[in-house]
Amino acid sequence: MRFAEPGARWRSVAYGPVLCLVVAILELVLSSRVHWFGLVFCAALLAGFVALQVVAGRRHISVELTDTTLREGTEVLPLERIAAVLPERDPDSWDDEEWESARALGELSGVPRRRKSIGLRLQDGGLVQAWARDHRRLRAELGATLGRPATGGSGDGEESIR
Repeated sequence: MRFAEPGARWRSVAYGPVLCLVVAILELVLSSRVHWFGLVFCAALLAGFVALQVVAGRRHISVELTDTTLREGTEVLPLERIAAVLPERDPDSWDDEEWESARALGELSGVPRRRKSIGLRLQDGGLVQAWARDHRRLRAELGATLGRPATGGSGDGEESIR
């Protein structure tokens, strides 16, 4: 495994029940009536909804890069199909790069929130967007795994990964 992002963490399931436990302790300390049923019900409800989100996040927005494949969500792309990792978008440019309108990998309709995209040119000439939270590290690992520097956004081949 060269790069991995889980998409969601199981520890977030505990946040709601811990908050309900804090409220129960406060009610005990303040000598007020403890709302056991309401607190247990809210803790279970919160944990259940967050568990569903974690399962979905781990399935649909996780990223794994191995020596042979790139998995983005549920889509697996063999590295042999990638011709080039395109350079980052120029922040000073008014124009969008061609790859920014390409299809995002995975089953989602676009790049997930809080993730940044990476342009990839495929062997058949097509463009796709890979994505990750730590997009710079994924870009570096992709370049190192492929053993090829990034090409220019316009296909001129003069830029490289920084």
